Amino acid sequence: MPLPSKGKRRPLILSTPVATEPSITSDSIELTLPVPPSINHQYATVNGRRLLSAKGRAYKEFVGQQILVALAQSPHRGTLRHNLQQASLALSIHFFFASALRRDTDGGLKIAQDALCEGLGLNDNRVVETHLYKHQDRDNPRMTILLSVASSPACGSACPTPLTAQPAVFPETSIRKPT
Repeated sequence: MPLPSKGKRRPLILSTPVATEPSITSDSIELTLPVPPSINHQYATVNGRRLLSAKGRAYKEFVGQQILVALAQSPHRGTLRHNLQQASLALSIHFFFASALRRDTDGGLKIAQDALCEGLGLNDNRVVETHLYKHQDRDNPRMTILLSVASSPACGSACPTPLTAQPAVFPETSIRKPT
């Protein structure tokens, strides 16, 4: 027996704000996209497991389509993909929310980064630098997202050395050996 309907559901419609052309160079891509769904709408619990919700999947699919269209129209698509696959990456996102107090920037970071990297066929672990900015625009909520080849650090030799995995060392007194 079919489950009772809770009424008609509105289809999820995502649209890009007007007058926003993607910018693609040989080492960066910048897109203006809708603000991603809030973190509360990105995931659903099914049989005790957290899964990407229908809204989250639709958002990622929409971003992927926008990337395909942008790349198809760019003479830099081959060079861009090659350069992004070979380098460490920097990600910069400007969120323009309808209300400055209702959303966090970090709630949109993961899905935006995942969607952009998946759309470009990249592993998002290549992102080594992240910048998030929060703005308010009641009339045109959106985000601009820029993925580029990370520049070498400006601090030179003053930069801290990268973290490397070191084996854990425990004092002898904390480990009891069976007698």
